[in-house]
Amino acid sequence: MAMDQEGTTAHQRHGGGSITDDALSLFASRLSHHRFGDEELRVLEAALSTGGDVAALLSTRSAARKLLRESVAGACAAAAVEGDGARLSVADFFARAFALAGDVESCLAMRYEALVLREAKYSDDLQLHVFHEEWLTFAHDSLDNGFYTIASKAFANALVHIHPIHLNATNATLKKNKVNDIRGLQTLAKSLSAQRSVQTQSAEYMKRKTSGVNEECNLHSEKPKLPANLMFRLGIKTRNTQKLLLSRKRNLEEV
Repeated sequence: MAMDQEGTTAHQRHGGGSITDDALSLFASRLSHHRFGDEELRVLEAALSTGGDVAALLSTRSAARKLLRESVAGACAAAAVEGDGARLSVADFFARAFALAGDVESCLAMRYEALVLREAKYSDDLQLHVFHEEWLTFAHDSLDNGFYTIASKAFANALVHIHPIHLNATNATLKKNKVNDIRGLQTLAKSLSAQRSVQTQSAEYMKRKTSGVNEECNLHSEKPKLPANLMFRLGIKTRNTQKLLLSRKRNLEEV
């Protein structure tokens, strides 16, 4: 009976893995045919949520991230030929796909590309126009995940989009407080970015310095450095030997 249960469990694990592989293969096939819609995202979500254990889920998520990273450049290049609408659709699709796969950096990159594209090409479109709330949300997400430079730019874009039309003109205090809050966060992002830059430069300097010390040690490696006490003793011994030889020389001259 125990053997039957164990066999059933193993079969379920194998079956779960097979379903996951099939779903991910189906998603890859649709990507290769440039199908970037909600249905494809549901296929990806199904692949990421099916698995026998945590290790299998993590493995599937890693495979999905790799697949998306390998596909995004070609998809964006093909969309650029079709036009701005296709570019925006592809950017939005991959932003959502990367989010499902847990690739925060790639997700933010695609979201940023979509926001910049909408701002450049659809500023007069009421549905696609970028409002300051969207830049703020993106800036907060970037700041929270450690992408300080891009967060600073996003906060700057949010400030640009705060116009009287977006806030009640009679509520000047609210507008002033909001602007001050955003500027404070922008300053924080710049400060954190500068600190990271300094830390990176310091790390590189220490790495070069350590490398230089190692090279200097290698140059002198043929002359091993003796302990100080041993060198002192050798010095005394050498001096005594020289004094003995000099004394013998004088004795020979007197004879």
